[in-house]
Amino acid sequence: MSKVTVIGAGAVGATCAEAIARHEICQEVVLLDIKEGIAEGKALDLYHVAPIELYDTRIIGSTNDYTITANSDIVVITSGVPRKPGMSRDDLINVNADIVKSVTENVVKYSPNCIIIVVANPLDVMTYHALRVSGFPPHRVMGMAGILDTARYKAFLALELNVSPKDIQAMLLGGHGDTMVPLPRYTTISGIPISEFKISEERLNAIIERTKQGGGEITKLLGTSAWYAPGNASAQMVEAILKDQKRIFPCCAYLDGQYGLKNICVGVPVKLGKQGVEEIIELQLNEAEKELLMKSAEAVRNMNQVLYKD
Repeated sequence: MSKVTVIGAGAVGATCAEAIARHEICQEVVLLDIKEGIAEGKALDLYHVAPIELYDTRIIGSTNDYTITANSDIVVITSGVPRKPGMSRDDLINVNADIVKSVTENVVKYSPNCIIIVVANPLDVMTYHALRVSGFPPHRVMGMAGILDTARYKAFLALELNVSPKDIQAMLLGGHGDTMVPLPRYTTISGIPISEFKISEERLNAIIERTKQGGGEITKLLGTSAWYAPGNASAQMVEAILKDQKRIFPCCAYLDGQYGLKNICVGVPVKLGKQGVEEIIELQLNEAEKELLMKSAEAVRNMNQVLYKD
């Protein structure tokens, strides 16, 4: 029986659990949170949807009882706190690193053969941290960011060009944040390069900048982080792995020489299948793209050094 655990029953975690259940990606979803009753209540509410949406997936909630998560095939870690007024970047990293460490240690204890997907922020740093804490091989620990970032990029392009977002293919590299590297050269609509459409370089650059600030734009509007797109993006990764789909997605993965980078987790195109990250795909970048990727990787490495000096 396939089983997925989602750690953190906040908006992102609950949305992820709902998407997994609705699409019947696995037989059982466990939703776990540290706050009393939250996971149980949301899990019950989500299971009440089963007779309406017609899915068989069982959803179970638990308050910090990791025994219920035992033998999960995949664990999605959404736990963490958002950045608060007066909190520095280093403060956020240290607070969420403690949370991710505790969660990861429990995950390893009860599901030693699982695959871990990290959603906690700062995404690239927390993925690297979970990898080191877990001791898992790199192909079994990854971060969700690129699917979300490309989704925003595609959505903005669809609005700009008045086309279906279903037909847009796109790729990006680098860290999750201001230094991400969308790649217009690899952006197509039904296989047609974006350069063939009536969009100026100025407008395309504006869309790229909006993509980089996509999370911040939503935070300003809502007063909190996005959850629908991140939750569904995480569920898409779960599906690709459990169903061994061999999907090609941009994900935060550990690099050991690829793209000239080592000992870092950063966004790159990967093949997702039952083993997790089954292949890292190296694109032939031009000099400008390489420079942007190196700049993004340097920003990620600087954040890593808050926790690790090596």
